[in-house]
Amino acid sequence: MGERDEPATIGRRVQQLRVERGLTQRQLAEPVYTPAYISTLEAGRVRPSDDALRHLAGRLGVAFDELATGRPARLVTELHLRLTEARRTLAVGETEAAVEQYAGLLAEAEAHDLAEEQAAALLGLGECALETGELVEGRQYFERAEDRLAEAPLPARAPALRGRAVAHYLAGELRYAVYLLESTIDELNRGGLHDPDALLLLYASVIGPYMDMGAHARAAQAAEFALALAPQSGDPALVARMHRSVARTLLAEGRLAEADASLAKAAELYRGLQLRTELANCHWMRGYVYAQNGELERAEKEMRQALEMLSAKRASLYSSQVTVELADVLHRRGDSREAAALLEDVLGGLSPERGAVHAAAAHRLLGIIAEDARRAEQAEEHYVRAMSLLERAGAAGDLADLCRLLGDLLRRTGRVEAALDAYRTGLGHRTAPGTTTLGPAPAQPPV
Repeated sequence: MGERDEPATIGRRVQQLRVERGLTQRQLAEPVYTPAYISTLEAGRVRPSDDALRHLAGRLGVAFDELATGRPARLVTELHLRLTEARRTLAVGETEAAVEQYAGLLAEAEAHDLAEEQAAALLGLGECALETGELVEGRQYFERAEDRLAEAPLPARAPALRGRAVAHYLAGELRYAVYLLESTIDELNRGGLHDPDALLLLYASVIGPYMDMGAHARAAQAAEFALALAPQSGDPALVARMHRSVARTLLAEGRLAEADASLAKAAELYRGLQLRTELANCHWMRGYVYAQNGELERAEKEMRQALEMLSAKRASLYSSQVTVELADVLHRRGDSREAAALLEDVLGGLSPERGAVHAAAAHRLLGIIAEDARRAEQAEEHYVRAMSLLERAGAAGDLADLCRLLGDLLRRTGRVEAALDAYRTGLGHRTAPGTTTLGPAPAQPPV
């Protein structure tokens, strides 16, 4: 039940409904109350009790909540049904249609001052923006969702915090993204708020930033936690569809509480389907580990599985990250032609403000491929462009390695002084393997 309107608003509503139904104040009051009480209530000079509102609602033929708040009895349940439909639309990759659905829901939730439903619609719009790479808009949607949920427990706010962190990460702001994710994880675990869905979302989301910052040990641990927390479901889409159908039937019969419960189950399953993007990161992480160990065939298999999970209609920036890693594996397996084709395709959708680290990785690998083909000038161009992108993003480990590559190339082409400058730049960004300036790792969950 939502908060009640002010007495004056309730009084006007009672008077309007009474007049519409052709009742006198005496007819509305009897047999429990007096006409004078009804007159005082309609004038807004008394705050009616729950018992009085129930009596009036019964006489006027409306629901208690509708009389107290002005919201139709079925409104919230019908909004939940439409939110579930929008989640399904986004989960299957129909992003444009999902945007329309969420925008309509947001307008209606705002019109009726429903904070929780506003937050859900804003989260949906933020997720749509991440899918399409509109990072500034996405971050703003997530910030507005956090604002609507300011009084809610941390697990309820975790999806909005995670969304904002991912928007910063995809824009190349690695350290701030990790700060947001780690501080939320730490607060959940230290506070005993071991919500599996919230933790799974956060651990899976922090893998990419960890990897780009060179914190490989933390990335591997986060992947293990995410996989251990991943919900198990034989066919979540089928089960969710069943719950949606049941909810429609219950809603038609006026059984609103049962319909809400069924919709909650469907929504949970669709959230699990949306985690497909996050769990793809775990397969990417496994592929990276296999590649580091020289198990290139297994690495390729894991990365292709990650790309398959990130379907063509969804998650373009996530797909770019995995594609760059897959291209590296293909290059190491001797298929530089396919690797270069994948990289050139990826670069078409990236920019310094949209996937800077991924674009730098693509340029770095294209530089290596060009060097192998003895195209030194082309290789240098790719290395320099990659350096510019990495300096902006603060990816220290990758930047140090890139300076070494560029220095070696310059030295081989006889430009010793330029090579020394490149090496010195790299030394300024040098870090020990697997370490960052992130500080202590967050507290661990009881997995």
